[in-house]
Amino acid sequence: MVSWGRILSLVLVAGLCSSSAAQQPEASGGAKPAAQGQTAQLPNAPEQQIQKREQSQRVLGVLPMFAVTNRQDAPPLTTSEKFHLMAKQVTDPFTFVVAGLQAGLAQATNEFPGYGQGAAGYGKRYGATFADQASGQFFSNFFYPSLLKEDPRYFRSGEGPIKHRIVYAMEQEFVCHTDKGGRSFNFSNVLGAFTAGSLSNVYYPPTDRGFGLTMSRSVIALGYGSVGGLLQEFWPDIRRKVFHKPPPGTQSPPR
Repeated sequence: MVSWGRILSLVLVAGLCSSSAAQQPEASGGAKPAAQGQTAQLPNAPEQQIQKREQSQRVLGVLPMFAVTNRQDAPPLTTSEKFHLMAKQVTDPFTFVVAGLQAGLAQATNEFPGYGQGAAGYGKRYGATFADQASGQFFSNFFYPSLLKEDPRYFRSGEGPIKHRIVYAMEQEFVCHTDKGGRSFNFSNVLGAFTAGSLSNVYYPPTDRGFGLTMSRSVIALGYGSVGGLLQEFWPDIRRKVFHKPPPGTQSPPR
């Protein structure tokens, strides 16, 4: 079954981008911007400071992009750092707001009819939606990455031909950096999607349970994750070229 909540998330992002078309122009002059819209990093900044800046990234100041790094050689995260990143995403206010919007849309379209209508039906849909998000984050961004020594972050390419970057962005759902260095198949994302999908059978209505629906939901989740890589990859370019905003971290010289 297609998740209308995930579709709503994409529509919400598009709406935010449309509503923010009128932005202040980019300051003239200034230091040379980071390549292909990447966030500039201080050359001698401590790793914790860099991670804090990376984990404060948002699209238009709203949509979190905490698990994105511009550094292909970024040091691996420790187990506690992976947990902190996962918890930061789960407890972000945007997560609760989107869960509420998703539950409202699901109720309006009578998705999961076994939950019924009214306040009780909305509450059940909200709880299920938030549980989906939380379990997906827990298994894909903490449990399996810690167990399998994989990095849960998206490593932005930020350069090269557009077609190459599109392919790169979409395949990152299935390719990851390992804690030992190098890249491998992203078992964390795949296992996380199917584990969270299986867990949803505990709280979904009986008519929305079963092996087939679980596989369908898991595959759809991976598909949306792959498409989401496009926003993670190209947002700095959109920010700079469409809204005429310099990459975060760049500064204009004193006048």
